[in-house]
Amino acid sequence: MSAPHPEIAWPLTTDRLVLRPATPEDAPAVFRYRRLPEVGRWLTSLPVDEAEFTARLLQPDHLGPTVIVEEDGRVVGDLLLRVEDGWGQQEVAAAAARTQAEIGWAFDPAVQGRGLATEAVRRLVDACFADLGLRRLTAVCFADNEPSWRLMERVGMRREGTFRADSLHRDGRWLDSYAYGLLREEARVL
Repeated sequence: MSAPHPEIAWPLTTDRLVLRPATPEDAPAVFRYRRLPEVGRWLTSLPVDEAEFTARLLQPDHLGPTVIVEEDGRVVGDLLLRVEDGWGQQEVAAAAARTQAEIGWAFDPAVQGRGLATEAVRRLVDACFADLGLRRLTAVCFADNEPSWRLMERVGMRREGTFRADSLHRDGRWLDSYAYGLLREEARVL
């Protein structure tokens, strides 16, 4: 299996972390923290069965955009890197192909408060602009997920939208969500 985004010289490193494409062998470690209530409450789906979670993770549209974050050889989080086409009018749509990406994250609560998520996301942002040549990054979260939107702001993203009661949470409430963006010229790239 070849690594997604061959333009990136995997693995990416920081002072404390290694970022690399996910493999099928990562499923148990990722399931371990994604199944926790404090993590799962903000995810699109709450994994409760490891076999089902593994089967879903191994689908190409899930495994391909997943980047594993390791500290000292231990999986501590995962990132989403989904490269997309920007919008363009028909006559220029081809020029908008693969110009932006959605990013996201989930981290083991055991490593919270140490700046690892910020370090990992900053490194991913740098790779998106420097290695992939993207022009724009986006991220979304529930407005109630303050740690996530604060992370977006720490890496330089700006809030572009607040959507009122647009997302139905599994607890039955309609929640607000935030959309953030970052242009290459706004980023501090390595």
